[in-house]
Amino acid sequence: MASDIEQLAVRQVQDYRARTPGTCFADAGFGLDVSEAYAVQDAMTKLRVAEGEHVAGYKVGCTGPGTTAQFGMAGPIRGTLFTDEIRDDGTVLAPEAFCNLAIEGEMALQIGHHGKIAAVFPVIELHNFVFRAPEKNLSELIANNGLNAGVMVPAKSWQASNTYMEQPATLSVRINGEVFDTDTLWPMPGGPEGSLDWLEDHLAAHDLKLSNGDLVLTGTTLGLYPVHPGDAITVYLDHQPALRCSIAQ
Repeated sequence: MASDIEQLAVRQVQDYRARTPGTCFADAGFGLDVSEAYAVQDAMTKLRVAEGEHVAGYKVGCTGPGTTAQFGMAGPIRGTLFTDEIRDDGTVLAPEAFCNLAIEGEMALQIGHHGKIAAVFPVIELHNFVFRAPEKNLSELIANNGLNAGVMVPAKSWQASNTYMEQPATLSVRINGEVFDTDTLWPMPGGPEGSLDWLEDHLAAHDLKLSNGDLVLTGTTLGLYPVHPGDAITVYLDHQPALRCSIAQ
């Protein structure tokens, strides 16, 4: 089975780079269980690191009411983030660099010394929003790295802030000026620590761990929204703009 996982990981990485992720899930009779799906994700990570990429952290996904309703299933699940796919506030995204680009507004953590939370701030998570299996399932979501295709981070001043660690606030996504959703910051019980505790336990079960400086996406209370050429996306925290991106025409 290990050789099958490795071969599948090679195909998955090739598909991801060709912007046609997860084609194996369209194959007749193909399927993975959750354990196998994580083995594929981790084998993909090893391939990408061997080719020069660097792990930037992890995501916790499929946790809030918006995405669980959209997907028809509940996590949490873990994905892996890569340094080359972290983009700055205000970036103009090329739509052809993605497969059915969709975005989430959510909160992230920066891990400090001894695994403590050093900062909390809003981000825009980028996704290749495609499922190919006859029915959506967690294994496809996991083997496709939680659909992650990158992260937009805010200005450095935001990335040094822990103001909203415990302070209640609202998170909003606006596309072309229209409010698509507004809700509280944290999707899991226990707030930021709840997402972090789950992730640490999960990583330990897979012989992985967080490092100082890692970025952790905590999931979102909002939904996942497809975007199109010409769209302008802004994430607001307590009705103040925190970061934005746009999609090239």
